[in-house]
Amino acid sequence: SLWHSPELLSNIEDGYSVSGHLLVCFSSGYFIHDSLDIIFNHQSRSSWEYLVHHAMAISAFVSLIITGRFLVAAVLLLLVEVSNIFLTARMLLKMSNVPSPALYEANKYVNLVMYFAFRLAPQAYLTWYFLRYVEVQGQGAFLAANLLLLDAMILMYFSRLLRSDFFPSLRKGSAGRDVDGEKFLID
Repeated sequence: SLWHSPELLSNIEDGYSVSGHLLVCFSSGYFIHDSLDIIFNHQSRSSWEYLVHHAMAISAFVSLIITGRFLVAAVLLLLVEVSNIFLTARMLLKMSNVPSPALYEANKYVNLVMYFAFRLAPQAYLTWYFLRYVEVQGQGAFLAANLLLLDAMILMYFSRLLRSDFFPSLRKGSAGRDVDGEKFLID
């Protein structure tokens, strides 16, 4: 969407493209489906952070779809999903105990770069934009509050990632275990 219509970046509040609108609609459907999957498969206790994240995304995206405002902000926020490729590869490599640690090491650094480029940078830019340029009432205030909560979550996940991959001696012994004693996604 942004590749085909870079002019959207000059109008975060009122910019519109059909592909961006469809992307936000599809992503909303994904978040709803994933939330229901977590709930119906009784994973709510171990995945409560995902449910909170999904609820925030769904409420923000639905407000964007209904009002038609801030669509570009949603498209920018969806850039975070690019870094999920490397986070998922990291998790799969850890779970499979790949005999070659070089692959994990390479992904570790690529993951760090992608986390900065596609997760932290867009989130920081949009937070700055909303706090500086968007009205502090109505939908703007609602979205700014959502952004600030997402900022806290993203920074918490980032600190976990750094501790696990770059500073393992700082990890807590029993943290990261769910009710069944299996490792959760902290590691």
